[in-house]
Amino acid sequence: MSLVDLIIPVLIALAVGFALGFLYVQAQISAIEARYRAELETWKLEATSGIRKDSVNRSRSTLKGRIAEQMAPLLPEFAFNPADARFIGSPVDYVIFDGLTDVSDDKKKEIRIIFMDVKQGTGNLSRTQRVIRNAVLAKQVGWETLRVAGE
Repeated sequence: MSLVDLIIPVLIALAVGFALGFLYVQAQISAIEARYRAELETWKLEATSGIRKDSVNRSRSTLKGRIAEQMAPLLPEFAFNPADARFIGSPVDYVIFDGLTDVSDDKKKEIRIIFMDVKQGTGNLSRTQRVIRNAVLAKQVGWETLRVAGE
């Protein structure tokens, strides 16, 4: 028997071995993928319920906050005449012209102007609202009249 006669069966055996090994590894990979896909689907089903509940709770909270903003002048803790309050919504909820109704009725000659934001629970001012509050407290408030030409 020659060397070539020995090498050919060894090469065929190696090729068959590599092919079978490759097929075995592919089967293992497919099984692992299938298992993890099933786990992912199970997690999605379980997590979807929690995500929906969280979304509904956040939506409720936002809605309650918006209702509280709109209804604030009707609440007992609102310390101003509701007729003096003007809802603007953004960047603050109200500009209150404290005493304006009395000025209209000739009972007063001066008013105070108050910027108010309504927060439900322990809500904090946004960065923009803090900047506005700081400008008001630093008396960085002014007045301008814009005159527009007719026709």
